[in-house]
Amino acid sequence: MNTVAETTHRLIELTTIVCIVVIAISIIFLLYRIIKGPTNPDRAVALDAIGLNLMALAGLAAILLVTTNLNDVILLIGILLFIGTIAIAKYLEKGVIIDRDFD
Repeated sequence: MNTVAETTHRLIELTTIVCIVVIAISIIFLLYRIIKGPTNPDRAVALDAIGLNLMALAGLAAILLVTTNLNDVILLIGILLFIGTIAIAKYLEKGVIIDRDFD
C-alpha cells in the first residue's frame, strides 16, 4: 500500500515538472509574439496569455510545494490581469485610458 502512495507522489511530481517546462516554453514563444507581433491587439493577447501562464505556474508551484499559501497570489495575478486587460482594450479602442472631458 505504501508503494502506491509513493508512486502516486512521484507521478504527480513528474507531471507538474513537465507542465512547468511546457509553460516556460510557452512563455518564451509569447515573449517573441509581444516583441514581433504585427499589430497591437496581437501583443495584448500575448500579454494576457503570459498572465494566464503565470497563474498556471503559481498553481503548479503550489501543487509541487504542497501548500495553499499561493492561492492568494493566483487571485492577485488574476485581478491585476483583468484590470490590465480592460486598460489595454480601452487604449486600443479610444487611444486614451482616462477620459478627461472638460465641458
